[in-house]
Amino acid sequence: MKKVNLEKAFSLFQEQWSPKVVGEVNDSLVKLVKFQGEFVWHHHEAEDEMFLVVKGRMRMELRDGDISLEEGEFIIIPRGVEHRPVADEEAQVMLFEPRSTLNTGNVQNERTLAELERL
Repeated sequence: MKKVNLEKAFSLFQEQWSPKVVGEVNDSLVKLVKFQGEFVWHHHEAEDEMFLVVKGRMRMELRDGDISLEEGEFIIIPRGVEHRPVADEEAQVMLFEPRSTLNTGNVQNERTLAELERL
């Protein structure tokens, strides 16, 4: 067992759109990610995802409207729902996802990460 200091963990990397694994809960991973700008539209066939804004703000674009998130707020995206995370300025976000979740879901492109770094 170990404790994780989120501020310190976020200070260990600068890359954007590159989730880092900081913990495991049952068959799910706890990940930290920094991002700015737009990600790719995608969905996950078999996994739900939780996005918790630690620092900054973001919006989750959905085909039927956007949801804005401030620090301390989270959203759960159900499996099969097409979505696109966006941040006008850098956001620091914690993700809770099943181990099988690929960051780009059903899309394969230059942002797809098959293996994630562990902090």
